Amino acid sequence: MPIELKVPEVGESITEVQIGTWKKREGEGVAMDDSIVEIESDKATVELPAPAAGTVTKILKASGEKARVGEVIGYLEPAGSAAADPAPPAAPGGQPVVDVKRTGSRVDIGSVQMSPNDGSRVMPAAARVLGEAGVAASAATGTGPGGRVTKEDAIGAVAAAKAPAAVSKPAPVTAAATVPARIPGAREERAVLISPIRRRIAERLVEAQQQAALLTTFNEVDMSAVMALRNKFKDVFLQRYGVKLGFMSFFVRAAVEALRAVPQVNAEFRDPHIVYRDYADIGIAVGGGKGLVVPVLRNAETLSFAQIELGIADFAKRAADNKLKLDELQGGTFTISNGGVYGSMMSTPIINPPQSGILGLHAITDRPVAVDGQVVIRPMMYLALTYDHRLVDGREAVTFLKKIKDTIEDPTRLILEV
Repeated sequence: MPIELKVPEVGESITEVQIGTWKKREGEGVAMDDSIVEIESDKATVELPAPAAGTVTKILKASGEKARVGEVIGYLEPAGSAAADPAPPAAPGGQPVVDVKRTGSRVDIGSVQMSPNDGSRVMPAAARVLGEAGVAASAATGTGPGGRVTKEDAIGAVAAAKAPAAVSKPAPVTAAATVPARIPGAREERAVLISPIRRRIAERLVEAQQQAALLTTFNEVDMSAVMALRNKFKDVFLQRYGVKLGFMSFFVRAAVEALRAVPQVNAEFRDPHIVYRDYADIGIAVGGGKGLVVPVLRNAETLSFAQIELGIADFAKRAADNKLKLDELQGGTFTISNGGVYGSMMSTPIINPPQSGILGLHAITDRPVAVDGQVVIRPMMYLALTYDHRLVDGREAVTFLKKIKDTIEDPTRLILEV
């Protein structure tokens, strides 16, 4: 009995999604919990796992199409159900029979049953590969569930069958094998469907510009002390906690202290009220597989350096794999964005509404600065704070950024909380 593949619940109030990349094709075998297809919403991308081992028999929604939550988008034939099907006749000598039908350029290949003493079964995709190449199914060794011959097994068998001919007589190089040169001055265009996440990012950025009174103030920070401290303890830190000591944990801790000193930056404008918070949920902007996402470190004021670094490393890994959970992307009170990892010298970041502030970090560069009346070379970084002027005045914004600067330039303040 085929199993229906349905669009899962991907978050509160989300009723429609976009079908992303199908990881498995029709006729391809899957193991239980294998990722079958990506489901994209305007807030996150989730993967639909296989509810059982078997074969994807039908895909109803192609990549890019819309689907409702709970809608059937495909079918999966469980592995056990195929065993009840009658086996096709075997050729003399116990060889399996491959039924190949050609209609124009299309090849239809029926199910292939191995010889009775073999006990394994050729998957439909594998049968297609073997049939088109004219290779017997017995030449493939099944590595799939229950000894089934997968498409990869079939490709390997075909390659092995053709290997002797390739060694004895190399295939001639023809003009068709060469890659056509790009025509100079060609004016090509590609239309790519906007993903729900990218559309939502665009909407929120425009919303921030239209609904908040945004202003950015700048400062610069000498990174010498933090770099020296990091170099001194990075090996011990890695050995003890299993994660590298980065600069972001220093800035998260510095931001927590600055938010305590200037609570307006940690507040939210809810007309006719201003809501102040005594906790700090810090969003960390990371590049995901489908675009920029901002997972949140909850109660960052309670986290140690190791907990912060472990959390950020976990976010970055799962963001690249599109495996962040929806609730991890919601509810932040302040955001830190590090454009310096891409080489940014200076920028004006845009707040993540309804937050009131975002701290932008930039590249560390050696620059001449005046220290105690002397010109010296120091590793310097520009800082940018974009804030909502409806809640935060210029004095508070400058005070906040100066607090960040003082803490980073003398990180012992993080221990003494001064």
